[in-house]
Amino acid sequence: MSASNVWSRSREKIRLFPELFAQCAAEATVYGKCVASTTTGRQELQKDLCAKEFEALKTCFAKAVSDNFSNPSAGHL
Repeated sequence: MSASNVWSRSREKIRLFPELFAQCAAEATVYGKCVASTTTGRQELQKDLCAKEFEALKTCFAKAVSDNFSNPSAGHL
């Protein structure tokens, strides 16, 4: 496998990131609101305060990537 081939595939995945992330807008919004609400004022974000929301976002994003890169009919690869 050539280095240029690996680089091309990586660029393709990066180029698709906004489209894939948009598929998880609802989960991203919920996670963002959780982070914002737990860091009001001078509070620092603490580990695991928004773990449930983060896991939902991570799961959604992993599914979006899987659906787009494992389905040749999606037209991306």
